[in-house]
Amino acid sequence: MSLKDQITEDMKAAMRAKDSERLGTIRLLQAAIKQKEVDERITLDDAAVVAVVDKLIKQRKDSIAAFTQAGRQDLADKEGAELAVLQAYLPARLSAEEVAAEVKAIVAELGAELGRTAGPGDMGKVMGLVKTRLAGKADMGQVSAAVKAALAG
Repeated sequence: MSLKDQITEDMKAAMRAKDSERLGTIRLLQAAIKQKEVDERITLDDAAVVAVVDKLIKQRKDSIAAFTQAGRQDLADKEGAELAVLQAYLPARLSAEEVAAEVKAIVAELGAELGRTAGPGDMGKVMGLVKTRLAGKADMGQVSAAVKAALAG
């Protein structure tokens, strides 16, 4: 079953259970998926759906930070509930050690291609490669920190 089909089935289950918060979040996710499909005139595969989920999760995290800073705990809690629902659609994430190992391997490959040791100036090239390999598998903030550490050391 594809991820889109799973989301649709979860929406039906939330409707049957009359779980309005979960239903609203799933409908929001489906709308974002449909918007991307319509804008780009494509049918999204599981990897692209994970990218949409990742984007929505990042938005929720940013909103939670903003609401908490503004003293609006009620809104932060609502965003937190949406965040929990969205995170269920992400594949298992890599640990910090796995991310660091993968980044080191990519930096070594890039260094071999360049014929020199990759340095801080190669951050963009490394991030480009890392994003294609680790998209949906790791938090990109964590990946960015691992890339900086690998290039500095």
